[in-house]
Amino acid sequence: MFGVVPKSIWERTNPPDENNLCTWAARLLLIEIDDRLILVDTGLGDKQDQKFFGHYHPHGTSLLASLASHGFHPDDITDVILTHLHFDHVGGAIKQSGDQLIPTFKNAIYWSNKRHWHWANHPNAREKASFLKENIAPIEASGQLKFMKVEDRVSFMNDISIRFAYGHTDAMMLPQISYKGKTILYMADLLPSVGHIPLPYVMAYDMFPLQTLEEKSQYLTEALANEYVLFLEHDPIHECCTLKQTERGIRLDQVFKLSDL
Repeated sequence: MFGVVPKSIWERTNPPDENNLCTWAARLLLIEIDDRLILVDTGLGDKQDQKFFGHYHPHGTSLLASLASHGFHPDDITDVILTHLHFDHVGGAIKQSGDQLIPTFKNAIYWSNKRHWHWANHPNAREKASFLKENIAPIEASGQLKFMKVEDRVSFMNDISIRFAYGHTDAMMLPQISYKGKTILYMADLLPSVGHIPLPYVMAYDMFPLQTLEEKSQYLTEALANEYVLFLEHDPIHECCTLKQTERGIRLDQVFKLSDL
């Protein structure tokens, strides 16, 4: 998760267990706007076999249980924005129903982009294990898939736009939301946690680490200048953070829950 940064340094913020595994979140975002109920990413899901989950030891509240705790049903979801198609972001989009794989959210439009969709369906050998056919093909087969344009910033609907990053995987989508006078940027895997704020802390999972380095610098500089709230998908403790300028560069300022806004 921290690439070339030595364990003796990164374990100060993310201590591993006896198996050298760290705890990470799969923190998703639900947005109510006008008559739409929009879900950003879907987590691991539960349709894989025991061997698969044995590598990752999933725990905590499931996506559907979390939705229910807030008074929502899967059929209420109108849109699913998939930041990218790695299994820990798209796995929950599809469920097992008897011997069929079908969309978890039968009334939703699933949003991706042609560039990333092609990338995921023709994967390189290094990234192939992250793009599972059982997560991807049923979305297309359902007829519920739509593509966004790939530009610097795409308007999705009122108060929501889509930004892009290319270092972690090709054409990853970052939703940007205007909320209560603040700008919230959903960081996906560009910034998994507060422990990744220093520029050299780049994941070994990234396909193009030097591009991630450049994109992190650009996005963090923009976020600092405009006082963005960064929403963290994988941080095990912190939901959101803001940034500050220090002598060592851009660093963590405040951490808080989205509900605190």
